[in-house]
Amino acid sequence: MESITLSIRGMTCAACASGIEIAVWKLDGVKSASVNFATEKIVVDYDEATISEIIDTIERQGFTATIVEDVMTDTIRDVIIPIGGMTCASCSQALEKAFSDTPGILEASVNIATEKAAIKYNSEEIRLSGIRHVIQKTGFTPLSVENTNDGQIDENQLRKEKEARALWYKFIISVIFCVPLFYIAMAPMVPWVELPYPTIINMHHYPLRNAILQLVLTIPIVIAGHRFYTVGFRALINRRPNMDSLIALGTASAIIYSFYSLYLILQGDHHAVMYLYFETAGVIVTLILLGNFLEALTKGKTSEAIKALMGLAPKTATVIQDGEEIEVPIDEVEIGDIIVVKPGEKIPVDGAVTFGHTAIDESMLTGESMPIDKKVGDQVYTASINKNGLIQFRAEKVGADTALAQITKLVEDAQGSKAPIASLGDTVSLYFVPVACAIAILAFILWTIVGYPITFALMTFVAVLIIACPCALGLATPTAIMVGTGKGASYGILIKSGKALEITHKVQTVIFDKTGTITEGKPEVTNIITVEGVSGEEFLRVAASCEKGSEHPLGEAIVRRAEKDGLEFIEVVNFEAIPGHGIEVVLATEPENATILIGNRKLMDERGVSLNEFGEDAERLADEGKTPMFVAVNGQIFGIIAVADVVKKSSADAIRVLQKMGIEVAMLTGDNKKTAAAIAKQVGIDKVLAEVLPQDKAQEVKNLQESGKKVAMVGDGINDAPALAQADVGIAIGSGTDVAMESADIILMRSDLMSVTTAIQLSKSTIRNIKQNLFWAFLYNTLLIPMAAGLFFAFGGPLLNPMFAAVAMSLSSISVLSNALRLKRFRPSGV
Repeated sequence: MESITLSIRGMTCAACASGIEIAVWKLDGVKSASVNFATEKIVVDYDEATISEIIDTIERQGFTATIVEDVMTDTIRDVIIPIGGMTCASCSQALEKAFSDTPGILEASVNIATEKAAIKYNSEEIRLSGIRHVIQKTGFTPLSVENTNDGQIDENQLRKEKEARALWYKFIISVIFCVPLFYIAMAPMVPWVELPYPTIINMHHYPLRNAILQLVLTIPIVIAGHRFYTVGFRALINRRPNMDSLIALGTASAIIYSFYSLYLILQGDHHAVMYLYFETAGVIVTLILLGNFLEALTKGKTSEAIKALMGLAPKTATVIQDGEEIEVPIDEVEIGDIIVVKPGEKIPVDGAVTFGHTAIDESMLTGESMPIDKKVGDQVYTASINKNGLIQFRAEKVGADTALAQITKLVEDAQGSKAPIASLGDTVSLYFVPVACAIAILAFILWTIVGYPITFALMTFVAVLIIACPCALGLATPTAIMVGTGKGASYGILIKSGKALEITHKVQTVIFDKTGTITEGKPEVTNIITVEGVSGEEFLRVAASCEKGSEHPLGEAIVRRAEKDGLEFIEVVNFEAIPGHGIEVVLATEPENATILIGNRKLMDERGVSLNEFGEDAERLADEGKTPMFVAVNGQIFGIIAVADVVKKSSADAIRVLQKMGIEVAMLTGDNKKTAAAIAKQVGIDKVLAEVLPQDKAQEVKNLQESGKKVAMVGDGINDAPALAQADVGIAIGSGTDVAMESADIILMRSDLMSVTTAIQLSKSTIRNIKQNLFWAFLYNTLLIPMAAGLFFAFGGPLLNPMFAAVAMSLSSISVLSNALRLKRFRPSGV
């Protein structure tokens, strides 16, 4: 089975999205189709249907579909270069010939109509600058790169901005003609105010002139809003009416009836001038164009997280070429390049430090405010800031492969996904438009039957069609998800789908892995107890010198502590590892040629070393979850050094917050029960599942699920993969640079458990926002459709004018979008 993502242009409401989904679903070989109205994309899973069939089906619905290009990998890259100076077909042929003769260029196609070259090339053989040189050598001018592997989001943003500008221009044109149209039609209807009104077009003296002028002023407005008619009527023909269909039917009905009145005027019925409704159609189209423009602007704000992420990346990099430092555009950096970064500059691509040391601020990726020390061999990441030292590093990931690009893609995918709660709005939207059409027709018939003028019945018909647009329903869920996932990214929380965002708020039990999740995952020296007369520094120096040749994690922790304290190591004469027990070492000096034992109680017992009071100290340390190691010199106890995987500073606070939120917290570990109980006591966890093998962790999660609980599993994403996959919500906690942890639903960029509480609180806020949006959208349609149909009027209440219906319809969508934007003010609380 294959999957493809298409960008769709022309959708105006949720009914459009539903219609496209149904049409694509019906194709043979299509397994699933999901349209996101907010991001204007469709994801199709198929095994037999062709891409061209899918695109043709969408375009038959009246929309435009284009493929969202897959990201190239390794060294094969795609680029589109606009070219200046081409005048005919021979120019494009000359360029294609030049490209085909250039090593490293795999494919090249030059389009004379668009004046662009689409090129696939091997970055190991030729740089982008080399391709530009080929163009220049052939006699043409290469312009700025329009689309590279990681530029899809920028391109989409430019397209949306262009569409918003086009809507604004159409609105301005409509207003220019709508204002005089409305004045000419309505000024005589306001008897209590004497407004200047030219006699030459007075409807009472010259009705024909008045009617023709109204028609002339209406035509440009209809042309400006022609999309409503082309798309709307096409959707009707395809039996999938949408918002455009409602607008087209309503305004066309008013225009057609006005033509009938114009015909009566031509026949001598001058009173028919009172039944012209050109201004109704004109005002409705103008107001809806304004609403669409405002909606486009507000939609743009919902995707600001993507724009912010894209804006983090620097535009240039300083590369060493032939021994010289050369500044090149970021898209010309290739894998293997040595890049220089000076203090205060951003890291341009991902790589490993080859020279120098510094501190780097990675807060834009991880949310961690403290700079991180970097030395030779350490990884650096795009958009992080070099704080103080000059470094050089080798580029290892460029373009779409960088951590920033992957994070951006992950956030965009999440924003484009659907949450289960969205199905409610989608289902209602799918049936809402046909039902609205039926209500409009019924209202028209009933008011005509009971004896009201046909003009009154027509107004109710038009008002129902205009007010019934399900835009607000369609926008309620996806816009909140877009803002919510974007807000999560700003806190270093990568939510991989709308479904994960929704389910998280239902979590009743959170299970934490111990090592690397609750604890640091890196053993540290916690206690040093020595015999009388021996300093802790001297004791550590001896122990660390002995462990220098050890590869055991506990021994490495002792060595790290000595290095941190700046201690000088003693030369080792002999080193012997005793499996399962410890080590035996002979040091050259201090004490000279002394035989030193470091290990557990069994080793001391076997060698006849008396522990004295240190046995009780060891028991106490073990009860605290620490690993005590005895040190003996020449058969005499020297002291104890304890090593433990220390608890993260945030663990206890995060668990306390979760418990205050009413969420049960459990710890899952493969460690022995005593150590697990000690760690659980430190952080306030009551439920401990210890001595659980990795392959059994998923079963423990399943056991909790079978008791009816929604379970979140928090782990490091590696040893805990089966449990993460089994849980209702899998949360991987770690550095966050590998965003391809398929087993997790949420990835935390920071190794801070407070991010877990933030993720749950964000989910609750987002779902609350969605429910608010759906409530107001349903309430709006529930109240205003009966008012538009005249139900309230029948009992002495108000009647909704079609023009006010157009205003209300636009405001409903904008209000839903504005409510979704309130999520930008989300702040996690400590409860």
